[in-house]
Amino acid sequence: MKRVVIIGGGISGLATAYSLREHQELASGKGGHGGEDFEILLIESKPRVGGNISTEHVDGFILEGGPDCFISEKPWALALCRRIGLTDELLVTNDKLRKTFVLSRGKLHVLPEGVILMVPTKMLPLATSTLISFAGKVRMAMEYFIPKRRATGDETLGSFVRRRLGAEALDKIAEPLVAGIHAGDPETMSVRASFPKFVEMESEYGSLIKGMIKRMASMKKSKASKAGGAKGPGKVTMFMTLKGGMSTLIDKISESVLSKPNTRIWCSADVTSLTRTGDKYRIGVSDNSSIEADAVVIAAPAHAASRLTSEIDSVLSEKLKMIPYVSTATISIAYRKEDIEHPMNGFGFVVPRSEKRKIMASTWSSIKFSGRAPDGSVLIRCFVGGSKNMELVDLSDKEMIELVRSELADIMGIRAEPVIARVFRFKNAMPQYTVGHEERIEWIDERVTGTPGFYLTGSAYHGIGIADSIRYGEITAKKILHQFQGQEAHS
Repeated sequence: MKRVVIIGGGISGLATAYSLREHQELASGKGGHGGEDFEILLIESKPRVGGNISTEHVDGFILEGGPDCFISEKPWALALCRRIGLTDELLVTNDKLRKTFVLSRGKLHVLPEGVILMVPTKMLPLATSTLISFAGKVRMAMEYFIPKRRATGDETLGSFVRRRLGAEALDKIAEPLVAGIHAGDPETMSVRASFPKFVEMESEYGSLIKGMIKRMASMKKSKASKAGGAKGPGKVTMFMTLKGGMSTLIDKISESVLSKPNTRIWCSADVTSLTRTGDKYRIGVSDNSSIEADAVVIAAPAHAASRLTSEIDSVLSEKLKMIPYVSTATISIAYRKEDIEHPMNGFGFVVPRSEKRKIMASTWSSIKFSGRAPDGSVLIRCFVGGSKNMELVDLSDKEMIELVRSELADIMGIRAEPVIARVFRFKNAMPQYTVGHEERIEWIDERVTGTPGFYLTGSAYHGIGIADSIRYGEITAKKILHQFQGQEAHS
């Protein structure tokens, strides 16, 4: 019996394992034989699977360590939730309270309505905004008339935003919003790899404002045509989560994978080596055992993949090492509602680098999603680290909690004692798509294709979000099945 070994038990590795069995069963159900059966072994170094997705339930609070939601616009996460039986668990944002604030000159200002990431689609809210200066507003509105770029090479996000929307839009909107998503630096981040739709809009429409307005109109029309006909929850918002937290997704995938024959998950096991002899791979594990495999998937960070590929392809190993990572931390902190004077009339705030604060952003978790905190309490989540303050991730829990309390006191006026405070760290866990990322990944993809039975998947390559990780796990699974079907046909 053939064997697939998946190294890494985050969402990418789990999605690959799930998709392997799902597509095998689909092939059998359509009258095919589904191919020869094979064993799946997923190896995870930590005591639990899930990677950066981590949920804790404490005294009625739902604390998310890593991602607290997924984007429904990219359909793969929502579709997987429905396929594995989580439709009734889907939870939408409280959009009646949907506002984002930006810290500027020490005060919180509402991000103008109609600003999608960094692109204004409504001029009146922009014109009346207290966030942007008059000159900055004029410059943003002028984007409609700025000619599109003639050069075709990659560009930093910073250069792109300054060119299209101006320096103030970069400083007060694009940079803090991007830091909250990617924990990155716009001056090194590739706009083509991180925000390809913006590049497409400029190319197709000559203007981000024009392109975004047309895109929003198309999405509204599409949603209207589907209204009443879609299965599952009647409402879908841009950001969605699960009632019991994002770890519900991990638990359900794991349960489904383990219910299949010849499928196993092995936690608390470090992969120490990977070698290849002919068309077989040998995986060394920290308990001094070794495992033979016909296909190997590395679904771990690129720096771990670099270490593991050093013996089978040293050139690939060096290329993988070029993908940089940053460290981040989230701090969930809860208060009695009666101790909070701030109205908390939104989803949270982001912090521009120019404000020189210690936190990147804050999500008001119990406002954004229902059921995150018991009645009479509020739950706030703050983000620390990233490209601008990565050293702060090494602070002790006590120091980090005191740092966050100090920041919330200055920004929101909260000086009460918290009822809960919990720190989650993610060291070297956030890949950075720097300029030239697409070319690097194209080279890596071609190199991997030339090594039969060897696969890479994960957030380092084709998208950092949960939905992208699920999508490329599915693509990887299909490649493995194609490999096995080809070998079977020639045997």
